[in-house]
Amino acid sequence: MQKKTMDELGRISPAGAKTAEKYPIIIVLDDVRSMHNVGSVFRTCDAFAVEAIYLCGYTPTPPHRDIHKTALGATETVRWKHFAATTDAVTTAREAGYAVYAVEQVHDSIMLNQCLWKNEKTAFVFGNEVAGVSDAVLKMADGCIEIPQWGAKHSLNIAVSVGVVLWEIVRETATRI
Repeated sequence: MQKKTMDELGRISPAGAKTAEKYPIIIVLDDVRSMHNVGSVFRTCDAFAVEAIYLCGYTPTPPHRDIHKTALGATETVRWKHFAATTDAVTTAREAGYAVYAVEQVHDSIMLNQCLWKNEKTAFVFGNEVAGVSDAVLKMADGCIEIPQWGAKHSLNIAVSVGVVLWEIVRETATRI
């Protein structure tokens, strides 16, 4: 089996990525500690043509070599903004017409595979690697989405969770936008 060339993959240039059509999705990181996780989220958001990333609280921000190590240039192709408080990011997203869903294991959460997304403006909040999404943000959210899991650990790395959620949400409309 032969690998595809870059031309065959139909990739856009980094300059083109900045102005390309995006899915109306904002990824909100609520006090995520790891620079590698942040970089991986940037790379995943680039792959899924996400509108923006909101980095909140003490979540590290570019430029930083440890973010760049996993982002591989995606900090230049995905729009991002830092907020001192995640509640401010949620308010900003809501004022721009986005529904807000926390990705968290809570009572009455909606299983990810049961979500119906019709290319609507949606912000997904992912929480701290240990504490999860803050209680203040959970109270502001329109609902919570949970990734079904059957193993003993019942948790996924933040960067993995972002990838799983984005794929499940956009897969029905996963033609090039």
